[in-house]
Amino acid sequence: MVADSRMYEGFSDPEHVKRERAKAQELRKSSWWKQQVGPGRCHHCGAKFPKEVLTLDHLIPLSRGGKSTKKNCVPACKPCNSKKGHLFSVEKTFLQMESERRPEGESERQTESLVGSDSTPFDEST
Repeated sequence: MVADSRMYEGFSDPEHVKRERAKAQELRKSSWWKQQVGPGRCHHCGAKFPKEVLTLDHLIPLSRGGKSTKKNCVPACKPCNSKKGHLFSVEKTFLQMESERRPEGESERQTESLVGSDSTPFDEST
């Protein structure tokens, strides 16, 4: 598999991020973005906010090779955008599910050591 030229050790080339951030600033000035934030809804939690406090979130983060396009940008409240960070939405959801399943008092590291990377969710021998 040929690596994407935008990727650098698992994260995007800093020049790619810089270019895409400039594109995102232009996108925020567009009438399309004004329509997106007009209803005042966060894409992730669905809560209503004043449109001035909604941020532009990249569904595929710039640091992971995402682009500043209309299909990749959504309005998000600051807490949701910060929690998501450099993760894909599905990764954030998976981590939330894992933390909810973890017994009280057990750390994420303890869960990983118990589960391991090659475990399956069921016994295949039965």
